[in-house]
Amino acid sequence: MASGYTNRGKFLILQGVFRNTGLPTNYFVALATSATTPLSTHTTFSSLTEIAAGNGYTSGGISLTKNSTDFDVLTEAATTLIQIKDVVWTATTANLPASGNGARWAVLLDDNVTVGSRQILAWWDLVSDRTVSVGQTLTLQNLELDLT
Repeated sequence: MASGYTNRGKFLILQGVFRNTGLPTNYFVALATSATTPLSTHTTFSSLTEIAAGNGYTSGGISLTKNSTDFDVLTEAATTLIQIKDVVWTATTANLPASGNGARWAVLLDDNVTVGSRQILAWWDLVSDRTVSVGQTLTLQNLELDLT
């Protein structure tokens, strides 16, 4: 699964590590449609189009806590990376998303209270629009943030 960082994401990571500032309490993995392709110059989630909420998807996505459970793999090697736990959405009463286009992008966001104002750190390409039927799950396994 192809991925990328925004310039803002790289800035926030370096700011957090070397200046110990700007770290959110939590992160979120949210889903966006194919309406706009994420670019390194995008800063906030409002620059993308989130999938429709409902039927098992909550606007803003799934919350991740800064710990070894939610960020479950960390390697120090030629490929230095951190991996996010499996993120799962289940279509409840109808298709997920509730309407419109399926999910094309998974996006890592900070925890701003206003979903559209959340800063984009990174994204993953889901290759095609994803829609799931009632009772099915959309599972994103081993989302990686690779520093190489």
